[in-house]
Amino acid sequence: MIGTADSAPAGETDFAFLHGGAQGSWLWDETIAALKAQSGGAADCIALDVPGCGAKRGRNTSAVEFDDIARELNVDIETAGLRDIVLVGHSQAGNIMPRIVEFAPSLVSRLIYVTCSAPPPGTTLLELMGDGLHGEREEQVGWPLDPKITPMAERYRIMFCNDMSPLQQDAFLATLDQDMWPLSSYTYRDFRYDHLDSIPATYVLCLQDMSLPPPWQERFAETLRVGKTIRIDAGHQVMNTRPQALAEVLLAEVQV
Repeated sequence: MIGTADSAPAGETDFAFLHGGAQGSWLWDETIAALKAQSGGAADCIALDVPGCGAKRGRNTSAVEFDDIARELNVDIETAGLRDIVLVGHSQAGNIMPRIVEFAPSLVSRLIYVTCSAPPPGTTLLELMGDGLHGEREEQVGWPLDPKITPMAERYRIMFCNDMSPLQQDAFLATLDQDMWPLSSYTYRDFRYDHLDSIPATYVLCLQDMSLPPPWQERFAETLRVGKTIRIDAGHQVMNTRPQALAEVLLAEVQV
């Protein structure tokens, strides 16, 4: 964590950042640095880890239920001394953010979804992704390469790294496969979104995203009840490839 809420100057905004699948809190380092610089230090930040990811790697999560993840993250936020946070999530984080709000609505003042997924009620994340290609089935997001014959590492290079240089791609891919969300996050299907109508929310849509294509991001934004969509010309890892631009968006949204 950078700073503490108790010592925060007047007007400071508290941010909590949550990573997506196959990644951890390290994902947000560049964006947090940019946010601190652009705000002149007037932003208190914490980067959270789902059980099994980042600082919680190596943990046995076989008994961790989906709701346990949300409750643990809320405890992490409270322990950090933050309040009225802007909760910023990426990709798979969109699945758990509504549950975080439902369990502790007083902790969160605003939601910002960065190219997040949001499975329809009754649908698991695995069912949403499917086993075909992008555009092959109306009800499935699909993959940029055929998952039946293409190793995950090759899919990751297209999904996450299409707007990176070859050197950047290699460095980023070397960080993956060390972080894993609990199995329950992939089999859970009791998603609910009606309670999100009362909380301000923004969706950051990434135009070059090869993981969640823009038309799907638009559908997810609608599911998540967002009031505003902002488009950035970047791939799925916008927080790594365009951290300055993302930080500008985050600061502008909290000043609305």
